[in-house]
Amino acid sequence: MKTPSPFEFAAIILTIGAFVFFLDRSVLSKKTVNLRPQEPKPPFPYYQENITFENPKAGIKLAGTLTLPSREGNFPAVILISGGGPNDRNVESMGHKPFLVIADHLTRNGIAVLRFDDRGVKQSQGDYKSATSADFADDAESAIRYLKTRREINPAQIGLAGHSEGGMIAPMVAARTTDVAFIIMLAGPGMPGDSSILLQMAAFQRVRKHPEGRIRHSQVVFAGALKIVKESTDRTVLRHNLKRYINANLDSLSAFISDSTSLARARTLVIDNFSSAWTQFLVKCDPVLSLEKVNCPILALNGAKDYQVPPKEHFNGILRATRKGGNKNVKLVELPDLNHLFQKCKTGGPEEYFKTKETFSPLALTEMTNWILQITHS
Repeated sequence: MKTPSPFEFAAIILTIGAFVFFLDRSVLSKKTVNLRPQEPKPPFPYYQENITFENPKAGIKLAGTLTLPSREGNFPAVILISGGGPNDRNVESMGHKPFLVIADHLTRNGIAVLRFDDRGVKQSQGDYKSATSADFADDAESAIRYLKTRREINPAQIGLAGHSEGGMIAPMVAARTTDVAFIIMLAGPGMPGDSSILLQMAAFQRVRKHPEGRIRHSQVVFAGALKIVKESTDRTVLRHNLKRYINANLDSLSAFISDSTSLARARTLVIDNFSSAWTQFLVKCDPVLSLEKVNCPILALNGAKDYQVPPKEHFNGILRATRKGGNKNVKLVELPDLNHLFQKCKTGGPEEYFKTKETFSPLALTEMTNWILQITHS
């Protein structure tokens, strides 16, 4: 079977409605990975500890790393929440370790950081494949409870910073507990899941310079598929309805794929992924409802060239939701020339994700650090 190019695989994954970008790591492993100069190297000027904490609701233990500015003291803290796909505590992919870079920077500036392996990944227990964003929200809330047991952490200054799907999970947690002092949404959504997926698809197609007529057609077709998912209650029936619908609309898939083998593979991926528990939750989820209930300070950062979570539309949604809820402590920052992974880029296209040497923009790191210090010191 012919392996699709990274571009083709990106198109397949975006087509199946993934809210965040999943690159085929088997494909990427065949590429030459550049050196990553931002990756911190020991010795570190701070204390770090490998820890575990329990999620009693799921009956699992999660493993992570806690970094503290020093062994003694009482510090504000941030819990990092990863985006889509099974991620380890560093969110290692394509030779990059963005959560390691973020944790290192924040801790050097006086902020404790907890990052952990997703459930079912590396040292964390649980089953990733059967989990949804709601389950990951439970994991993040368990991390808060753990930090509150640590004498080095100020229990009134524990915040959440989530990327992409993690930027949806952070408001979910903050909306239901007063234990969250602040949240940072890194390319987090401000509109319902199905609308986000369609917007992402259109933005991706425009980056690829698809004709507007083809974009409009695919929007109609995939809106129909998402409607089937949104209205489903039974997975077996959902798969049957999706298979029939996709077979009747193969032309929309063929617009992305260059050969029949890849097309057959894409059709299977569409049916499998659209019917997964994760995608069903995502399509039916409306982050706006959580944002309306968040009372703590919010920092939302987006790259100006992020086509996966386009800043204009999502910022508008975040602003409307928080205003409706009466939250006046909301800061929205669009960072120039950054992509969905907060890397300096030219187009924002997926080929740049693994080509760039930059792991995470220093400008974004500074925005996060200064805002957290301002919030916690005030």
